[in-house]
Amino acid sequence: MTTRIALGAVLLSATLFGPTRATAQDPPPRDPMFGVPPVASLIATSRSEFAEVVSRYQADQTALTRRYDAPESPDRRFRMRNFYTAWRQRLAETEFSALSHEAKIDYVLLDNELRHQLALLDREDKLRAEAAPALPFADALLSIYDARRRMETVDPVAAARTLTAVTKSVDSLRALFEAPAAGRGAAPAARSAPTLTRSTGMRAAARVDQIRQTMGSWYRYYQGYDPMFSWWLADPYRKLDESMQRYARTLRERVVGWRQTGPAVAAAPGGGGRGGGGQAAEADEPIVGVPIGADGLQADLDYEMIPYTAEELITIAEREYAFSLQEIKKAAKELGYDDWKQASEHVKNLYVAPGKQIDIIRDLARQAEAYFASKDWVTIPELSTEDWRMEMLSPERQRVSPFFLGGEAILVSYPTDAMTDEEKLMSMRGNNPHFSHATVFHELNPGHHFQGFMTQRYNAHRRGFNTPFWNEGIALYWEMFVWDEGFHSSPEDRIGALFWRMHRSARIIFSLSFHLGKMTPEQSIDLLVDMVNFERANAEAEVRRSFNGSYSPLYQAAYMLGGLQMRALHGELVLSGRMTNREFHDAVMQGGPMPITMVRARLTGQSLTRAGAPAWRFADQVPPPKPFPSR
Repeated sequence: MTTRIALGAVLLSATLFGPTRATAQDPPPRDPMFGVPPVASLIATSRSEFAEVVSRYQADQTALTRRYDAPESPDRRFRMRNFYTAWRQRLAETEFSALSHEAKIDYVLLDNELRHQLALLDREDKLRAEAAPALPFADALLSIYDARRRMETVDPVAAARTLTAVTKSVDSLRALFEAPAAGRGAAPAARSAPTLTRSTGMRAAARVDQIRQTMGSWYRYYQGYDPMFSWWLADPYRKLDESMQRYARTLRERVVGWRQTGPAVAAAPGGGGRGGGGQAAEADEPIVGVPIGADGLQADLDYEMIPYTAEELITIAEREYAFSLQEIKKAAKELGYDDWKQASEHVKNLYVAPGKQIDIIRDLARQAEAYFASKDWVTIPELSTEDWRMEMLSPERQRVSPFFLGGEAILVSYPTDAMTDEEKLMSMRGNNPHFSHATVFHELNPGHHFQGFMTQRYNAHRRGFNTPFWNEGIALYWEMFVWDEGFHSSPEDRIGALFWRMHRSARIIFSLSFHLGKMTPEQSIDLLVDMVNFERANAEAEVRRSFNGSYSPLYQAAYMLGGLQMRALHGELVLSGRMTNREFHDAVMQGGPMPITMVRARLTGQSLTRAGAPAWRFADQVPPPKPFPSR
């Protein structure tokens, strides 16, 4: 039957693309030359009739975020809230029961995304209100930028008056923060600086930098092209820019306690979004972060369809850590150590000489690809093993990402000659061959590189629903999978694998505890050093990237939790005999990114409602990991 979806002029037919099914089709046969599949085999025989709706939403969202490009400006806040609200209202008009199973999945994913975007706007409103006493001028400046985007004729005289007034306001605020504390018996000041936490102060400073960047774009748009604009605004703009730069520095020094040495870089104030960055950091930049509290964590867990509290997830992490600790002690004894940390130190010291790391990563990547090619586990097209490349991480990026990263390319983390001797040694030790052996396939094939390869080719409209519980969880799942299959035969390689497994457990503990207000960044660093035997500089980098706004609050917890979800689903469908390994893994990868609960619904044909799939308490269904035989 034909399904009417009231989304603009979008009318789609449920029968246009033929019937859908939950499991993926067999991979098409490859052409003998160059691994190119026959064109006929690529013609879709099944498809979600909702795919065009999702693509339309994503195109509209992209268009609006390009148009309203000033972060948190009044026009952007108003327009994006209306956009998400209107889409939810239109979505509710859909005849859900008439959709195919694949289309119902897309409906649920889109509605879940819209609810999450509205929740993020609410969170931004709360954070903005907390920082408002330090930023009373924000909307006045951003409204000027919004007027430019509305293509209104600029009034240079009025704009100059606004900039002059804002400059006075900024200078007045800065003076309050810089005023010395009143001594005992002194008369109280007529006006005092706003009371800010370190977290709010850091966010306010980043917001000032962000607004400076926006106003710089506004000024350059007119400068030189409009003679009257240049006549009236040159001096007021220069004074405003200098004033805001000094104010941001004062906030960092007087509220955060950081005497900034480098130039200010506009950055997202943090607290929401998916994340997935890894921006560079100054050597002395403090780790502050934005705790979102129990309510914020629960909202994000609801979005990820995780029916657990943060406290329950910490308990799961502690259970997983206990297994890793047991296994690393066994591997340590094989190397002749009673203390597992001494064995870990031994493995760290097996690093390669400077300049040789790229050879090690290349060889380990090819070894892993050959290992997977010898198994009947997953279909990895030849092009996916041909098209990746290797680049180096800058020293600044390594302060946030101390280990190699993967995706379209593998980004190698290893010291440069400009680093200090301490930085060099910690980087080499933390990136030793045995630690790298355990994760190179996490970054390349069948991990992140393979994920990107497949999501561009299958159900590409679902890329907008990407979640770290899918991309990081599946990559971590492969680490667990090959452990059970005996990929790590030597005790050194097992210690490398267990280092990461312990690390992922610790990530859940410290990241959720931080957002619950139970652990500071400094305590998080100590936890990584104690529980995982991290190099301290690497621990600082890990905690920095967790809390500096580059990553969403649940990102670090998603690795192991997503991996455990995949293990539970593998047990339900493969260990039970319902699917083979290849059928299961190919179906997951061809289905596109989404919360693992929806992957389960897709592969099992589970009945769906507008609210989604039934709650899945996956932790009770995770097959126990295989202990390595004692020797």
